[in-house]
Amino acid sequence: MTEPCIIVLASGRGERYRASGGQTHKLQAQLGSQTVLQHTVQAARATGLLVHVEDAGHPGMGDSIAAAVRRTPDASAWLILAGDLPLVLARTILQIAQAPLEYAVVRPNFEGQHGHPVRFAQTCHQDLLQLSGDQGAAPLVKRLGVHAIAVDDLGCVTDIDTVADLERAQVLWAERQKLRARIPKDPI
Repeated sequence: MTEPCIIVLASGRGERYRASGGQTHKLQAQLGSQTVLQHTVQAARATGLLVHVEDAGHPGMGDSIAAAVRRTPDASAWLILAGDLPLVLARTILQIAQAPLEYAVVRPNFEGQHGHPVRFAQTCHQDLLQLSGDQGAAPLVKRLGVHAIAVDDLGCVTDIDTVADLERAQVLWAERQKLRARIPKDPI
């Protein structure tokens, strides 16, 4: 068995974003000089862990997760990360990846909000392979329960579903850039 694998889900239709006035798919929307998806993948790669971007067309999120797990069978765990979380911090992803494997399901919690990525231990392998439909892994999380880890990362709950969400993320991203300019070696 290898290390944990971060699965970045990038095969959704993004219908709510277009319905809210978006001119492109939400994952291709610009946030600064990169797309939403590029930011998310960059954070995942910054962890040093294996990253798999699942961007093939699938009928639902459950189908996407199952396909990605099939392609990464030797992972010690899977961290499911939606591609529309451009502000998630690499340190948050690592914190969830490094949680004890005694917990089948682990997720970050920011100020009472459930965040992402959600980590599934190897013991969930067969269950993940059986997922299908639009609910993703929610039924599995409900059945197994989840161990929440408090984090200080607003980015783990800042997803982009509408143009208003992107505008909010733009403000947060700009604030983060100002902070980085003042503290160049800060790992945010």
